[in-house]
Amino acid sequence: MEIKKCTTLEEARSEIDSVDKEIVELIAKRNEYIKQIAHFKTSVEEVKAEERIADVIAHVREQAISLGLSPNLINDLYVRMIDEMVESEISEFKNAQRY
Repeated sequence: MEIKKCTTLEEARSEIDSVDKEIVELIAKRNEYIKQIAHFKTSVEEVKAEERIADVIAHVREQAISLGLSPNLINDLYVRMIDEMVESEISEFKNAQRY
């Protein structure tokens, strides 16, 4: 991970804004893959995929630790994000079943 050395407050804030834009774009990209996954599932219970969610959470917690981040922060962010995306996936699944 490469971090630019900023020399002003404005420059640091600009870099943060750029990172925030990338984060939102990556979350949107993740959500689009989640919608695709809904079409491979055969039931709402399969959509919920609790074992997969636990694996994802464990993996991102480990990654957070390796990067010097709070694993609890990453855990909370991912739990919230996954909860919302599961709801989106359920809606996508139900809509796909109608056709």
